[in-house]
Amino acid sequence: MDSNLILKEALHLRPAERLRLIEGLAKSLSKPDKKIEQIWEQESEKRYEALRQGKVQTTPLDEIIKRYK
Repeated sequence: MDSNLILKEALHLRPAERLRLIEGLAKSLSKPDKKIEQIWEQESEKRYEALRQGKVQTTPLDEIIKRYK
């Protein structure tokens, strides 16, 4: 089926159905890389552990907002 014909037909769908179609298409384009996901998982665990052990300091959001206003 021609993509132009698909688009023309899709424009006749209800908004919720079009959104579901968009989400499905977008999801099909962004398949996660398991290696990268594993690296980010390890990094987030490392950062959480550093925070929990007091090795890093946090800054409250309101202070950050004041600083950059």
